[in-house]
Amino acid sequence: VKVTPDVESILERNSIRIGRVFVDRRGPAEIRFGIGDTVSVTIFEAAAGGLFIPVDAGVRPGNYVTLPNQPVDTQGNITVPYAGPIKAQGRTAVQVQTAIVNALKNRALEPQAVVALVDQKASSISVLGEVGTPSRFPASASGERLLDAISRAGGPRNPGYDTFVMLEREGRQATAPFGSLLNEPTNNIYVRPQDTIYVFTQPQTFVAFGASGQQGQFVFGAWRLSIAEALGKTSGLNDNLADPASVYLYRGERREVAEQLGIDCSRFSGPVVPVIYNLNLRDPAGYFLATKFEMRNKDVIFTSNSKSVESSKLLTYLRLI
Repeated sequence: VKVTPDVESILERNSIRIGRVFVDRRGPAEIRFGIGDTVSVTIFEAAAGGLFIPVDAGVRPGNYVTLPNQPVDTQGNITVPYAGPIKAQGRTAVQVQTAIVNALKNRALEPQAVVALVDQKASSISVLGEVGTPSRFPASASGERLLDAISRAGGPRNPGYDTFVMLEREGRQATAPFGSLLNEPTNNIYVRPQDTIYVFTQPQTFVAFGASGQQGQFVFGAWRLSIAEALGKTSGLNDNLADPASVYLYRGERREVAEQLGIDCSRFSGPVVPVIYNLNLRDPAGYFLATKFEMRNKDVIFTSNSKSVESSKLLTYLRLI
């Protein structure tokens, strides 16, 4: 596949990013009760002598009664005297308050209810891996983004350019470099209750062969590296050997990406298709394309010898004879 602006555009659209997998751009999620949460219920009546407040309530601070704290049971209910089981699972505090009032309005004197979450367990967020203090903590009603949640867990322990963040939500996963959360705000999405965030370190490397200035394995040293920067790390091309028009990058692409590139994938089985990208540095435009073409972990760069190299070898051999 020859590297062109269209090819770069396709690769950019299909690069793995959290913001491209989880496209929900809604604001903070409402905190809803779940099984295991501990709930406090306070019931008010308009006057003494009602269902909960005795007639001689003058010594009381107000016409209300606070029920003992209770957890949401395995059926998703809490129990309110004279109202019976009240569904709490999946409801907000306002919705539970309304359900309690509707159940008591024919018995109590103009009842009102205040429901509060005492111990929040069902709507928690887990941050694991290489952070300061891996933990599970309650989701904030004001809303938190990925960086906020990682900060609450003590932040990453290792350099950011080698750190990756994986988000798991409702059976789906997406991974992105930690640097992309800082430099690409669309990846710093709101976390939701029951999300799991895993922070891990994976040094990114690539291998260079052929007529480059140096051969071997090189580390990225940054969260994102272009092929131009990668060639720079290998001391560029060997002026005596390299063909600038024959710089190749070997990579396994996902089948759907290969199909978008116009590759006939019928010869290959499995989800990964081997692709060889050809970058032409004889064309000045190739240098601009090289600054945008993003490297990936374990990529292989091969720079081919110029056609004149074999002729030079032959002439050198003849001269020795």
